[in-house]
Amino acid sequence: MGMIQNDWLEPLKPEFKKPYYEKLYAKVKEEYSTNLIFPPADDIFNAFDFTPLSEVKVVILGQDPYHGDGQAHGLCFSVKPDVDVPPSLVNIYKELQSDLGCYVPNHGYLEKWAKQGVLLLNTVLTVRAHQANSHRGIGWEEFTDAAIRILNEQDRPIVFLLWGKPAQSKKSMLHNPKHLILTAPHPSPLSAHRGFFGCKHFSQTNEFLKEQGLSPIDWQIENR
Repeated sequence: MGMIQNDWLEPLKPEFKKPYYEKLYAKVKEEYSTNLIFPPADDIFNAFDFTPLSEVKVVILGQDPYHGDGQAHGLCFSVKPDVDVPPSLVNIYKELQSDLGCYVPNHGYLEKWAKQGVLLLNTVLTVRAHQANSHRGIGWEEFTDAAIRILNEQDRPIVFLLWGKPAQSKKSMLHNPKHLILTAPHPSPLSAHRGFFGCKHFSQTNEFLKEQGLSPIDWQIENR
């Protein structure tokens, strides 16, 4: 299991000493030794590693990692460049196209967003191959809730994009008046037509950032 190395480490350090985390660590270690688990162990904390706390401008909350072979690499909704773009991300790209005129790229690797301050955080950080939600309830939610609380306490504006009911359940933790919280249905094909399409979250995010004197996100993922 990789370790968080950057400025996330200090505020998250108390979590590593709590009883739930000891159990979580033991469980995850056992799962990796006995089952095929995604993402690869060194990628578990990539959301934190790619986007230092001091650079977070936007938070997108996912649920648990993709459970197909080679898909998950630690950033929610993102896949490695040589992997087919999953349906939810296809719909995110469609909304970006209608909202901001971005073209739909030929891959689903979202590192460019993460490097601009978009924290792509799943609430559960591991999953058994081909078994969605198989690591729900083993302790990850407590850990990522701690990260969400840390973000809520930041004394600067951050945009939270909460798509779908599990992400929206975190809204009660976000009460800092400096932040902007936007909610919409999940971009999954099952629910995107219920209001994710047309939510204009990407343009609203950029307008808010500019109003706060911050540079907007360049949401265009380029073809490779």
